[in-house]
Amino acid sequence: MFYLIAILWLVLDQVSKYYVMNHFAIGESVPVIQNIFHLTYIINRGAAFGMLANQRWFFLVVAFILIIVYAIYHKKVNRGPISLRIGSALLISGAVGNGIDRYVLHGVVDFFDFRIWPIFNVADIGICVGVACIIYHLLRNEHEES
Repeated sequence: MFYLIAILWLVLDQVSKYYVMNHFAIGESVPVIQNIFHLTYIINRGAAFGMLANQRWFFLVVAFILIIVYAIYHKKVNRGPISLRIGSALLISGAVGNGIDRYVLHGVVDFFDFRIWPIFNVADIGICVGVACIIYHLLRNEHEES
């Protein structure tokens, strides 16, 4: 299940970025719902909110460390509850998806623009949902142990 989710999410991320790069000019914004949701093509050289801009190698190392941590704990993760398996798959596939961009483009392709939040992409959704699932798993385990 881990590999299926990770591969599907990574493919969805890369296909969506490929589409945006080939159908939009950098900076172009197309309203889907005027003043609420736009598709806006940018290259983000940092992390969320543009933090740590131009720290390409730092983010690539973090993605590599996540892969190593999964490799060490893969048996435990794959035998764990669904929240841990899905969360880990989404987190790692999101990190790999953005890592591919950072390696090839020296930045990340972002395009979901809700006008009240920084522009983001499919990989970012995977990272956020993945972290939330892992935190849920950890809090649930802590609650069950006490």
